[in-house]
Amino acid sequence: MNKVHHSHAGINAVLLAGSRPGRDPLADAAGVPTKALVPVAGRPMLDHVARTLVDHPRIASVIIMAQQPELLVDNPQTDWLTQHEKVQFVHSDSGISQSLLNWVDATPGALPALVTTADNILLSAEMIDAFLAEVGETDIAAAMVERDVLLARYPASRRTWLKFRKGAWSGANLFWLGSTRAKAALGKWREIEQDRKKRWKIISAFGPLLLLGAALRLLTIHQAITGAGRRLGVDARVVPMNIAEACIDADKPDDVTLIESIIAQRNGA
Repeated sequence: MNKVHHSHAGINAVLLAGSRPGRDPLADAAGVPTKALVPVAGRPMLDHVARTLVDHPRIASVIIMAQQPELLVDNPQTDWLTQHEKVQFVHSDSGISQSLLNWVDATPGALPALVTTADNILLSAEMIDAFLAEVGETDIAAAMVERDVLLARYPASRRTWLKFRKGAWSGANLFWLGSTRAKAALGKWREIEQDRKKRWKIISAFGPLLLLGAALRLLTIHQAITGAGRRLGVDARVVPMNIAEACIDADKPDDVTLIESIIAQRNGA
């Protein structure tokens, strides 16, 4: 299960499939030990996302991170992952940032890497292509969807919105670690994750003027992310996605219902 395959044109994809502290209501309702195994449209979340990644020609390796990887493959619909030549499993740490740092430090040629999550069920080759086409030579990037893009297609969908000048944005669960300089951003986020006084850690990381500008909507999201990256010594970028489904992940039962309807439409049902 610990194979790594690289190609000259290929990149690594990290699939975050661990569990957050505490019980997950979707997993409890489905009677499965971890959220990544919650069935959606008849298949575990993990199966949907992993198949999209391994089938993509730009992706050379898929690294699945979880606290208990053995749980993820104790299922007839996911045990194929143990035999696939592109897939490896990595035990994750207590936090996402530390887990990624550990993997980068231990893996020659780890970067550049695409990062996504097991609940990003609607991930498609089109989304991956659109994201990779815009990351360029940046050190770190995050895909985002502007509110009007989502509501034009799914007006009843409820997301968490980050409000900036010229738009409100929701994350698309697609991230880019383009170079080893991205470790600076991961290291700062690790400090924030580990510190009980997170508000002050965030202020020290991004600067009070930058946060104030974002809070008062004086900055666009692009200006805010670029400024935050500059403080960390990295080139950081937001990649706007014009695909509404890119920001629909499975956090609530309503999300699962919507995702299953979208999958049915894709399959022509």
